Amino acid sequence: MVRRHELTDAQWQRIEPLLPGNGRPGGQWADHRKVINGVLFRARTGVPWPDLPERYGPWQTVYERHRRWSADGTWKAVLEGLQIEADAGDPDGALASRLARQQEWAVNIDSTSCRAHQHAAGAPRRPPRLPAKGGGAREDADGREALGRSRGGLTSKVHLLSDDRARPLHWLTSPGQRGDSPMFAPVLNGLRIRRRGTGRPRSRPDRVRGDKAYSSRDNRAYLRRRGIKATIAQPDDQRAHRKHRGRSGGRPPAFDKAQYRQRNAVERCVNKWKQFRAVATRYDKRDYIFNGTLAVTAIVIWLRDTVQEPSETA
Repeated sequence: MVRRHELTDAQWQRIEPLLPGNGRPGGQWADHRKVINGVLFRARTGVPWPDLPERYGPWQTVYERHRRWSADGTWKAVLEGLQIEADAGDPDGALASRLARQQEWAVNIDSTSCRAHQHAAGAPRRPPRLPAKGGGAREDADGREALGRSRGGLTSKVHLLSDDRARPLHWLTSPGQRGDSPMFAPVLNGLRIRRRGTGRPRSRPDRVRGDKAYSSRDNRAYLRRRGIKATIAQPDDQRAHRKHRGRSGGRPPAFDKAQYRQRNAVERCVNKWKQFRAVATRYDKRDYIFNGTLAVTAIVIWLRDTVQEPSETA
């Protein structure tokens, strides 16, 4: 029986081939499905690791699997695998090629603040080293463990890109007081949608939509250099400054209101993400583990969008 917040049979069949060892009996790993369900239960409810229900096995096993897969990039590899399948096999998806859909590939950018619980503070300055076979190095985000102070206290900020179906494509974490505009280019530079088989990853969308926080001369020049259309609202002070300069102020930037209305996809993506309490409130001390929590919850968002259950197809 599938309980709440756990993977269905159809969802498990989709991600099982993407996991290391595929959960074979007698292999390196214990039952992947039970452990992943434990990680999802904790992400959805936000309970401390020792309070996991016993049906998921020892909580130390669940935590250690989540920590290791957050460090070596397994969670993000699974997410990339789902994106590759969507890009190759979903002709109506937001990632399908322009030739197949005869329309442009647009992405939406925004940020969201996640309040950090007091348990997220106090990590040692030197993270413990992984075993030699742990796989992959981890790097701290700009700022110590991507924690910062704002009016609300300790916060982390997630800068993300979503497609038009409100699915997360790429994100970066930063301290909560970090502004949105300086993170515009780094987030877009990290966008990589790999293809099935050979070929370079898709990294240049046709259009980027953003709110007034991303309206700056540098950001618009960055998009022009890369040949990307901009649908970014302009704040009132920038409009007034341009008009005050007269002819030397130049023409106002192009703005498509119909396109801008579709920017709500990134806000809907944030709403989906924050249904998971371990995302809405950060409990992880380490930034790389928090990014692993973001990745595993993003996997669930993609599975719910791309996997049809038997009752839905009947």
